Amino acid sequence: MTTDSFAYRHIGPREEDVKAMLTAVGVDSIEELINQTVPKDIRLKGELNLSDTFGESEYLSRIRDIARKNKVFKTYIGLGYHPTIMPGVIQRNILENPGWYTAYTPYQAEIAQGRLEALLNFQTMITDLTGLPIANASLLDESTAAAEAMAMFFAGRSRAKQKADANKFFVSIHCLHQNIDLLKTRAEPIGVELVIGDHRDFTLSDEYFGALLQYPASDGEVFDYTDFMKDAKDHDMQVAVAADIMSLALLTPPGEWGADAVVGTTQRFGIPLGFGGPHAAYFATKEEYKRAIPGRIIGVTKDKDGNNALRMALQTREQHIKREKATSNICTAQVLLAVMAGMYAVYHGPKGLKNIAKRIHFSAVTLDEALRKMGYERTNESFFDTLKIETGDISTETIREIALEKEYNFRFIDSHTVGISINENTNLEAINEIISIFAEAKEVEAAEAGKLLEVNVIPESLQRQSEYLEQTIFNSFHSETDMMRYIKLLERKDLSLNHSMIPLGSCTMKLNAATEMIPLSWPLFANIHPFAPKEQTGGYLEMISELERDLAEITGFHSVSLQPNSGAQGEYAGLMVIQAYHTSRGEGHRNVTLIPSSAHGTNPASAIMAGMKVVVVKCDELGNIDVADLIAKAEQYKDDLSSLMITYPSTHGVFEESVKEITSIIHENGGQVYMDGANMNAQVGLTSPGNIGADVCHLNLHKTFAIPHGGGGPGMGPIGVAEHLASFLPGHPLVKTGGKNAISAISAAPYGSSLVLIISYGYIKMLGPIGLRKSTEFAILNANYIKSQLEGNFDVLYTNEKGRVAHEMIVDCRPFKKSAGIEVVDIAKRLMDYGYHAPTVSFPVAGTVMIEPTESESKLELDRFCSALLSIRKEIEEIANGEADKENNPLINAPHTMGMLTADEWNLPYSRQKAAFPLEYIALNKFWPDVRRVDDAYGDRNLVCTCEPMESYAINS
Repeated sequence: MTTDSFAYRHIGPREEDVKAMLTAVGVDSIEELINQTVPKDIRLKGELNLSDTFGESEYLSRIRDIARKNKVFKTYIGLGYHPTIMPGVIQRNILENPGWYTAYTPYQAEIAQGRLEALLNFQTMITDLTGLPIANASLLDESTAAAEAMAMFFAGRSRAKQKADANKFFVSIHCLHQNIDLLKTRAEPIGVELVIGDHRDFTLSDEYFGALLQYPASDGEVFDYTDFMKDAKDHDMQVAVAADIMSLALLTPPGEWGADAVVGTTQRFGIPLGFGGPHAAYFATKEEYKRAIPGRIIGVTKDKDGNNALRMALQTREQHIKREKATSNICTAQVLLAVMAGMYAVYHGPKGLKNIAKRIHFSAVTLDEALRKMGYERTNESFFDTLKIETGDISTETIREIALEKEYNFRFIDSHTVGISINENTNLEAINEIISIFAEAKEVEAAEAGKLLEVNVIPESLQRQSEYLEQTIFNSFHSETDMMRYIKLLERKDLSLNHSMIPLGSCTMKLNAATEMIPLSWPLFANIHPFAPKEQTGGYLEMISELERDLAEITGFHSVSLQPNSGAQGEYAGLMVIQAYHTSRGEGHRNVTLIPSSAHGTNPASAIMAGMKVVVVKCDELGNIDVADLIAKAEQYKDDLSSLMITYPSTHGVFEESVKEITSIIHENGGQVYMDGANMNAQVGLTSPGNIGADVCHLNLHKTFAIPHGGGGPGMGPIGVAEHLASFLPGHPLVKTGGKNAISAISAAPYGSSLVLIISYGYIKMLGPIGLRKSTEFAILNANYIKSQLEGNFDVLYTNEKGRVAHEMIVDCRPFKKSAGIEVVDIAKRLMDYGYHAPTVSFPVAGTVMIEPTESESKLELDRFCSALLSIRKEIEEIANGEADKENNPLINAPHTMGMLTADEWNLPYSRQKAAFPLEYIALNKFWPDVRRVDDAYGDRNLVCTCEPMESYAINS
């Protein structure tokens, strides 16, 4: 690697360190290690066939040229997406700050109190605005949230409804197109019959279990749903409402008129359009659904000293941990975007939000009055921000031509109807420009507006009367100085990659390079509407096309869809594509999916959602798929076999030698092979899913391809497919995507979270084929180096026949419970005192940790991490041989906070130095956990998921 290459900056070990690492591992070269690790029969014959490799400066020039092919017009298309104003204090201190965007999901609560508080603020914001008592910490997009509500209601039907087999779900024709399309995708596999109609004249019956309404409607109409709600409740139906979050500052919240769930997107709260995402969806519901709600809930609890603390609430905090009994496969949320949206509310406060909403509404009123004066007719009776304009004898094509010439985008509904959705950016100048466009089309004098008409035309019965966001947190930080310091206060509570390695197995916490991230803030990428005319999106379409080609080459597949918004959504998309293929061949009855017992919980959850019957395949004592059991079950179910879901390398961190035999067995019995791409970081450039024999694979771009985890999202889960599946890739109701026989939409936006695709595009372009391969090789070297350093003190559970692990390993901690009374969680918490986030705890084997270092960590950092584990091992030995108290020792009491160390009294039987500074390196960059060990059980018994009534906690240190 040359010193001016991106690979030199991305890959951690220096050339002078590699020889020592290879010696420790017991090989002479990296090639020898790879030959001992990756089966010969699956290795690629040559380098990946990718385009030229760019240096960092060259890449920024290249991506800037691509960005210039996008055109940012003033956009009033609406349909769930609106231009916004992101406060600079949020952009600079969160979006562009690795202290926020490189954090992991807050499973280790003691070192995640900052983003947990930010998410609690988000939940509080949602519950207040929707009028419902409980909300989760975000979902992938509005359409997914609507589908999750339908699935939750279906699973939670009353006994009477279940006995009557009530399986119909009503969807208002006034819902957003993408919401309806995604509901179609999700309904049929779980046995729901979707019925679409106009709620105003539709006759409900006891066959219905639920309904979805839109508020305001897709054309801007603000309906009074009172009569429909009464009818629905008379038929024991549960009603979900997809609501515009900004409108709820002025409209009566659905929770107050009987909604059982309210869903939507928080994109309007300062989040860029980004050609469709990422944006944080929200999901609020009633208390009775607290154990069925999809995704994560942040709750208040106590720590070991009785101080307030936060953590992910309820042991059922993610439905997918129920595996095949799950009602949702949600794993990744949109934490970074939820944090930003919540901070938008903190910064503006209730008065600021109401003023923004009023200005949007008054702007729409002002525009409506001017258009009326010029002879245009509004056909939606009431509105918040969107006007549906009947153009009379003026063709919308005429208006379109004038608008495009002046760089304005509207929604052209038909040849004589235009939709105009006003947004936060709209000022008087823009209003008058819109007026002039319509005046020119009609050849009349423009009815210019001199000032905003400050008149609320929302029907009085639909105007909000209740207060919201009265908590201290939303009424404290309205100067930029105060807001900056509050964000910094929270950031300091969290351990992210800008402090130390995060060695989470199956999570691939690699470098998220600054050069990859920089273009995300550029307006030419940030401010593009997902439904803008394609003539304005040339840069995005070029980048997306190149990325699809590169990912197809990397995976060895024919085609790629970038639509799935997370790994779990990619799993679901892949299985739905497989089912569409079977159905096209007259084999739609194939509904059995084989899944190894070691699989991640999202695999069986996704299979159930896709209408599959899950059959579990055993693993042998070495952690590999039991081939004999696989053969037996494949043959037993051959007439109904749909697919096999496997992870490769295995979830146990080993390249299974029999993988080609495994894929052949499935194909011989009529099934397709779905490969979970969670461990692609050990494949890229060395082998590929296509080369191994898989038919479809999802990729976690937030793992292998450098999109940051953001504290629990955003993520992306595109799928690659073999040629025979390509025609079934997912489509979209508003933008042509997917194959000629496309399944309906998987995500709200045509290309998922398009904005963050730029990160993976840059990662591939700057590493190139050789850099990508070397990254994989160093990921494998780093893992085997850690293994060599821990051997003799810790047992690694699974290796291949040559004693090698892939890019991660499972370390057995179960013996320490017997010898010293130490649980794996004690080791996880003690690592915090050493400045490290714990590896993955008790997955896939209880009582173990799974370590994945990635290629980005240097030998120095690997050595520091190993020294921490070895020091903890000595502490365990001290307990085992009686030198330390079994009930009162550094592991049992971990983590140790600054408050403990600075207290006047110290009553523990070991020194303060041993508690907080057990090794010399720690003093150079000490990270202090914000709270002592949290009490999960207390929090679940006393569930509080908003910052009310604990206002004082929200700003405490």
